[in-house]
Amino acid sequence: MAGRRGARSGRGWDAIPPRAGADAHPDQDSRDADARPGRNSRGADARPDRNSRGADAPRPEPRDESEVAREICLRQLAVRPRTRAELAKALTRKEISDEVIAEVLDRYDEVGIIDDAAFARAWVSSRHHGRGLGRRALANELRQRGVDAEVATEALEAVDDEAEAETARALVDRKLRTARGAPDAVFRRLVAMLARKGYPAGVAIRAVKDALAERDAEAAEFADNLDADALADEAAGQ
Repeated sequence: MAGRRGARSGRGWDAIPPRAGADAHPDQDSRDADARPGRNSRGADARPDRNSRGADAPRPEPRDESEVAREICLRQLAVRPRTRAELAKALTRKEISDEVIAEVLDRYDEVGIIDDAAFARAWVSSRHHGRGLGRRALANELRQRGVDAEVATEALEAVDDEAEAETARALVDRKLRTARGAPDAVFRRLVAMLARKGYPAGVAIRAVKDALAERDAEAAEFADNLDADALADEAAGQ
């Protein structure tokens, strides 16, 4: 039995095998690490320098100025229709040369991508029916967008005196539904509202007077005492 125990405790058939690499040199692991591809003698990654990697790469060719100008115009037009003056202003802000601006916009005129006359007609229709603006306000908006005065005048012919008076009265009727206060205060507020929307004093005063006359007895009495023509002349002289 003693001999058997001695056999088990020695390096016999059941001896515990040595750990892998136990007999290897104590610095072998570090040497193997140094020998791995991509590492230098100090153990650091031997990767190419990021700054030097693309130093000799060819630089991209500068983009054609006309191409840049066209892209700017198309982005502007994707938001809403624009006048020629609006597009020229956008290109100038991006430092496009005057020659290229003229070249690109002339071409857009030729193919109908920009059309100031069509723009003016659409603008007048939309802003008059949608926002209830009078001709004076519409003319001011077209001027701000660079529409030629003659082109604007032609577009504004779609809103005649009758159409302007009807729209003014519709605006007043809608406001009167929620208006509060004495008739004279309501009168002043509504006339001022129409003036801000570009209606002449005479059109505004008559629209408010007629609407008050149909509201109630107190408002009708106030309206009967108003001289619309005299008030319009007074407003025009101010």
